[in-house]
Amino acid sequence: MKCLAIADLFIDKQMMKEGLASLEDLGIEIIVKEWKHENLEALQNDNITLESKGSEAIALPEELTEGLEDYDMIITQFAPIGKKVIDQCKNLKLLGVLRAGIENVNQEYAESKGIIVLNTPGRSITSVSEFTVGMILSEIRNIARGNHKLKNGEWEKYFPNGVLAPELKESTIGLIGYGAIGQRVAELLRPFGGKILFFDDYYQGDTHDTQVDTLEELVKQADILSMHYRLTEQTKNMINKEHFNVMKKNTVLINTARSGLINEQDLAEALQDRKIAGAAVDVFDIEPLPRDHPYNNLDSITITPHIAGSTVGNFANSPVILSKRIIEALE
Repeated sequence: MKCLAIADLFIDKQMMKEGLASLEDLGIEIIVKEWKHENLEALQNDNITLESKGSEAIALPEELTEGLEDYDMIITQFAPIGKKVIDQCKNLKLLGVLRAGIENVNQEYAESKGIIVLNTPGRSITSVSEFTVGMILSEIRNIARGNHKLKNGEWEKYFPNGVLAPELKESTIGLIGYGAIGQRVAELLRPFGGKILFFDDYYQGDTHDTQVDTLEELVKQADILSMHYRLTEQTKNMINKEHFNVMKKNTVLINTARSGLINEQDLAEALQDRKIAGAAVDVFDIEPLPRDHPYNNLDSITITPHIAGSTVGNFANSPVILSKRIIEALE
């Protein structure tokens, strides 16, 4: 068997080659090529386009389509695999995507051709969950704000949430989504001693935490809310003006998942009007964040440039995890 593995600036050629070593051990020939971008920002922009518009929005460059008819397998992280590419692949049996989301692959069309499509679930569990806890602590304890003030010559101890910050031990934490990342966030937060509630339409099973029946019930009770749902047409803007109107005044909202889950304008207005105490956000509708974005004029929000998943472990482990899934499928 012959496999085309498409590297990029996050999973480079060496990382890809090393991560797919177990496939080579089975006699699969691995050819690694790169989907080239000038910088990470350009790659992220293409990725955002593919996530929002689908696999047909960007064409695969000609240097990557050469000889596609020879491959039995294609592995990609961000590079688009649309109908044209699939039609060119005469022997393709499997498509592997090195992340959980597969928006850059035309899954429906591939499967209609009898091609197996595998993703890499769980690769971001550690990176995103750890970052989420960091964002919670940074926001409620004013860590980023205090650093910014002090470096600008201000010895400031009064912040939008007051002089005395809340503690996790005395807080009610509401997780919106209780999949692998949501559950890991709960595990990391549990030792702090706070009460953990969660809302998830799809979760069934035993848990140390308390499941509530509706999103409305959760947002009314929580002091800290953290987003962990996947973005779909049904979950787009699932947190909006209606929810901000019933949240506690001391509520802090965290989003390290997908920007579209929260209506950005409604969040900005809620912070501006002091309907909630604060927010910490790593994902945005437009990236890079425009300079005139309303978040930049608010003192009650911590913002970071979409880096929750940017860890060595996240990207280096992805080919290893996917290789195991591929071997299982082949067996």
